Amino acid sequence: MKKILLSLLLIATILTTKADEGMWLPMLLGKQVYNDMVKRGLKLSKEQLYSINKASLKDAIIIFGRGCTGEIVSNQGLIFTNHHCGYEAIANASSVEHNYLRDGFYAFNKDQEIKSDLTVQFLERIEDVTAQVEAGLKGLTWAERTKKLQEVYKGITDKVLDKENGISGRVYSMFKDNQYIMYVYKTYKDIRLVGTPPESIGKFGGDTDNWEWPRHTGDFSVFRVYASKDGKPTEYSKENVPLKPKHFLPVSIKGIKDGDYAMIYGYPGGTNRYETSNGIKLKNEIENPALVGLRDVRLKYMHEQMIKDPAVKLKLASDYASIANYWKFFDGETKQLIKFNTYGQKKQFENDFTTWAKGKPEYENIFSEYEKNYATWTPYSKHRQYLREGILGSPLSAFAANNLMAVEMAFTKKDATAEDIKKAIDAADAARKNFIKSEDILSDKNILAAVAQAFYNDIDKSQHPESIFEKISIYGDLKDEATYKKWAADVFAKSLVLDNEKWAAFVAKPDIVSLLADFSYNFASSFVKNFTVKYAPIYTAFVNRNNELGRSYMKGIMERDPIAAAKMYPDANFSMRVSFGNVKSYKPKDAVAYDYITTAKGIMEKYVPGDYEFDLPEKQVELLKKKDFGQYIDKNRNDLVIGFITTNDITGGNSGSPVIDGNGNLIGLAFDGNYEALSHKIAFDKDLNRTICVDVRYVLWCIDKFGGAKNLIDEINPIK
Repeated sequence: MKKILLSLLLIATILTTKADEGMWLPMLLGKQVYNDMVKRGLKLSKEQLYSINKASLKDAIIIFGRGCTGEIVSNQGLIFTNHHCGYEAIANASSVEHNYLRDGFYAFNKDQEIKSDLTVQFLERIEDVTAQVEAGLKGLTWAERTKKLQEVYKGITDKVLDKENGISGRVYSMFKDNQYIMYVYKTYKDIRLVGTPPESIGKFGGDTDNWEWPRHTGDFSVFRVYASKDGKPTEYSKENVPLKPKHFLPVSIKGIKDGDYAMIYGYPGGTNRYETSNGIKLKNEIENPALVGLRDVRLKYMHEQMIKDPAVKLKLASDYASIANYWKFFDGETKQLIKFNTYGQKKQFENDFTTWAKGKPEYENIFSEYEKNYATWTPYSKHRQYLREGILGSPLSAFAANNLMAVEMAFTKKDATAEDIKKAIDAADAARKNFIKSEDILSDKNILAAVAQAFYNDIDKSQHPESIFEKISIYGDLKDEATYKKWAADVFAKSLVLDNEKWAAFVAKPDIVSLLADFSYNFASSFVKNFTVKYAPIYTAFVNRNNELGRSYMKGIMERDPIAAAKMYPDANFSMRVSFGNVKSYKPKDAVAYDYITTAKGIMEKYVPGDYEFDLPEKQVELLKKKDFGQYIDKNRNDLVIGFITTNDITGGNSGSPVIDGNGNLIGLAFDGNYEALSHKIAFDKDLNRTICVDVRYVLWCIDKFGGAKNLIDEINPIK
């Protein structure tokens, strides 16, 4: 009897959602969870949530840039998203003289708005194309399916392609290739920076507070989408006008209380909730520790230079923020997976699944095949991480590998023409111009030395590129840090990439001998070629086999309990999803209780004048000391609310997502998760998972009282 009860419990655990777990497909909300949403506090109809015939909430939600979410908050195409989502555009708009990252910026009229290279995408509709995909792959082996899949996708998306109107389709695999869904988007290319708080507000707390609650970060920025006069997507032009959206989110400053309904729309980038115990073991023991250690090295040397020179800080700011964000995430993920014994839970379920699968040829050998597949790849897993996060973590090495290898290929390919070589050289020359602008030689030199030594020490000698470390040994003992520093100094001194005269001569008269002899190129390309020839085929075979097994495993899970399977959600994959939950306080450990909001009082408690992470603008300090909160005050607290937490299920890609109340109003912007639940890509924690949000009242206060941009407040016309 105990075994039967355990079996039923394990099935329920993986097939049904726990508490507020779930990143739901918007077109299935009505069938799957709408009634649950209403019970929690939703006041909107199904059609208001998602419709292809009428304006609905999905029409106000956008893919912002390459990997974030944004929302439209006015009838003139005004966009809210996170500060860290707009970070690169803000940095690109900045200079030492006009440092918008440091000082902030607001356009007081539309003529002051600043052009960017960003795009945004609106979701037009969603279509299930499973039958079409499967018809195109019928009768193929898994290897053949893998090769043909993109061709089949293209045949489907070509049918909706309309370049003139910015329409394109994207097919997403759901439930590990058991379902295929096409999202149809409209892309706009004229996006302008409207406003940003100073970095000391937008990144308040820096790396120390990253992934932590309580949080006091004003993580927002403001943009606007423009279109042609007839409303069509078009390139930047002074003749363009603000877009009239199908729908925009009303902004509420009524305030929130513990227990209030909260809904989040957005584009979560990736989860792997159906990962196997094998994958978790590899992640915990090899992949995550390697990534964290190597990123720690890069951050250390970048930070050393950034704190010395404002120009270097501006140059490296975007890359540093990106590297730091997931350095801390993967460190926390491993700790939480181990703490909650996620490996053991998965293993237990898999054993139960295998018992059920006995006598079913399609499923009974799945986990013995998984074991074989991981055993084949695991010896090379650390090598791959040390190449990606170590060797290519040096910007110089990454540039050489990504751009100059194409030049070598043009020289050496059969029947190469002068035009082929010129095309490759021109592309490398253009890429070098951008590289030189972003390169900080002092930090990169130290990074290169450190990652080369780390590879030598930590990767099995049988996997080393031929002769590379012999060349480095000329500079001294390979066990000595000083050896690598001397060698790296020579690499940077002699690299043709960093010498304008040498580079100009090479571009004018390119030759393969000079390229292969170059220190920086020889080093980077040796590692890439070594991996590409010897280990990339093993990795590709590993991934393909894992995907094949994963498809069968997922199919078996759903076959095992069809009723529960009808309410499953697919892993996040940067397609629009909806999650729902509540504003809620929590207790992370014994004798510790966290409130559901943070306030200006907490900002002043953290404030350290002149500190790299906890400084504040003088004007903000004055306003907060005076309690000059205006209409944005929380009357229950007699304070300005800065942030709040909800139980919503999100992940990377949800940055900038709107937090919406039961009436469809914007109440905040999601921007982070909490450290106690950083295992959320693999396993959702029903008790500790929280989404950290900036309260929209603080956003508007920063725009209005601190920034003086009343024009934007008038445009938004917040609900009181």
